[in-house]
Amino acid sequence: MTKDRNGTAGRMTRRDFIGATAATGLALTVGQRAFAQSGDSLKVGFISPRTGALAGFGETDGYVLDHVRKAIEAGIDLGGKKFSVEILDQDTQSDPSRASQLAKSLINDSQVDLMLAVSTPETINPVADACEAAGVPCLSTVMPWEAWYFGRGAKPGQPSPFKWTYHFGFGVNEFFKAYASQWKLIETNKKVGVMYPNDADGNAIRANLAPLLAKEGFTIVDPGAYETGTTDFSSQIALFKQEGVEIFNSFPIPPDFAAFWRQAAQQGLTRQIKIAQIAKTGLFPSGVEALGDLGFNLASAAYWHKAFPYKSSLTGITGTELADGYEAASGKQWTQQLGATLSLFDAGFEALKTATDAKSKEAVAKAISTLKTVTIAGAVDFTAGPVPNVSPGPIIGTQWVKAPEGSKFPLDYVITENATDTNVPVSAKLIPYNG
Repeated sequence: MTKDRNGTAGRMTRRDFIGATAATGLALTVGQRAFAQSGDSLKVGFISPRTGALAGFGETDGYVLDHVRKAIEAGIDLGGKKFSVEILDQDTQSDPSRASQLAKSLINDSQVDLMLAVSTPETINPVADACEAAGVPCLSTVMPWEAWYFGRGAKPGQPSPFKWTYHFGFGVNEFFKAYASQWKLIETNKKVGVMYPNDADGNAIRANLAPLLAKEGFTIVDPGAYETGTTDFSSQIALFKQEGVEIFNSFPIPPDFAAFWRQAAQQGLTRQIKIAQIAKTGLFPSGVEALGDLGFNLASAAYWHKAFPYKSSLTGITGTELADGYEAASGKQWTQQLGATLSLFDAGFEALKTATDAKSKEAVAKAISTLKTVTIAGAVDFTAGPVPNVSPGPIIGTQWVKAPEGSKFPLDYVITENATDTNVPVSAKLIPYNG
């Protein structure tokens, strides 16, 4: 509707409509040109497992991405220029081959300026390999750095073969410090039954962690590598019972641990276990809840916890705010992946900000190589890594315990030791699994 000069309402003519539409289109075009003239655009790829066997790692991705996109919706200032940023997120479906294909598509078809990858070698390594081959800067987190560095062909004592790919987070040394600290909290016979899979994680842990634990005075009982997807663990259970192990340690995917632990309970092994230290699985409440009573008192390790005393450099949010917000929005219990995934965006965008030219892949890769910042998960420092291209990060001893009566969720995730980051507050004493 239009009004004449006397204020009388009248019908909008075809000419009025065309004129109004043209004016709107002109305004949008002018606005877009103004933004383009004031800066440029960037594309950031983000690859994670949201479905399949590793879905727990990607369960909170949507919530984190909402926060990130809100933080950058007005663009970001880089080197005196305003950039719009588009985040292209993809789900690997827990398939390494698909992870590689997605990375290549984002590189070749979408022409991303920076790649971010998160959670487990099955996701990160094929993405990093694709980026290294194509000359695209890639930053990743949430897997042992040894499985990333040596698992992709780097050799001890030799120069890094990687120019474009970088990884931050925990490694074997952090696991060793956390486990040695955690396992001394309860009196045991120091016999450790280990079950490490025949994959990048398991092989790196067997080669590097087990010897350190042995030097610390723990007796390692290792039945040998098992294949992912194994359904019968009777031989391993029999050996652990025969040797009288009181500590159990494993780095399995969730379905494998669930099968093993139920069989261990049926065959009486769990009755002699004082510390059940689980990594890679047992990280998220949904997987522990699925075990029923067998999940209570499992010891774990956190690469992020809502009690971490840091803020997101990108969004400004604290750990408690992030966790509480997720629970309110989803109705589900917070998970440590929230902060880990957000820390990847914190570090990635900080690298873009410090690069001499955010549109230059060489400049962004160089910025990552010297990156020194603090994310919601703690410090990232590529200038002081154990090897090039790597920045180590904390792993904190934790335990899943029965939540107090009246709690919203059945489990509580408590911090029991903090050897790798003493800024993180310890909140509870470790309880024996069979206690």
